[in-house]
Amino acid sequence: MELLQEVSQYTQSHLAELWSALGEHLLLVALALTISMAVCIPLGVWTARSKVASAVVLNTFNALRVVPSIAVLFLAIPVWGLSFTSAVIALTLLAFPPVLVNTDAAYRTIDPAIRESAKGMGMTARQILWRVETPLALPIIVAGIRTAATEVIASATLAAFIGIGGLGVFVVRGFALYDIAILLVGAVPVALLALTAEIILEAAQRKLQPPA
Repeated sequence: MELLQEVSQYTQSHLAELWSALGEHLLLVALALTISMAVCIPLGVWTARSKVASAVVLNTFNALRVVPSIAVLFLAIPVWGLSFTSAVIALTLLAFPPVLVNTDAAYRTIDPAIRESAKGMGMTARQILWRVETPLALPIIVAGIRTAATEVIASATLAAFIGIGGLGVFVVRGFALYDIAILLVGAVPVALLALTAEIILEAAQRKLQPPA
């Protein structure tokens, strides 16, 4: 109870800073996810159609999974400095693999008979892509975005280590001052954001699922 009171008191006394940090955190997440989707969804459509592209691109992006996001963040610093850009690049690279892999799998696993049926009806390649394949692929693509969103929301706290802001400011401050209450002021909203994104995207995935 005492810890909850400390968290509540600190939150009330730093409410403006908390709202500002939340806005910064959401902006980092939104930019990273938007860029990753803009790049990886078209790329996934291409790799699903080309064995050579799949082997090269997927292996390259899967290699990013073994690199910690904080390592990518500090590798970006010599080029872009202690900047917002460095944080966005690190988070975007973190979001790339799940979005790309799921998009590739979504289009690759579509039954070829479905494409042949659409072609037999006189549809063009573009019409088959948008009217037939994409509606079938969307649930799996959204599952990849869901994974990426959870990872990016959690990892965006690392931006605070280079002074960019976000909810990680309170986590870093809590560690520095050995104060659990301050740490929770940042950690709890991050957990709630990740949970909210998970629930919303899971519901979207179910909604997009075609009838059996």
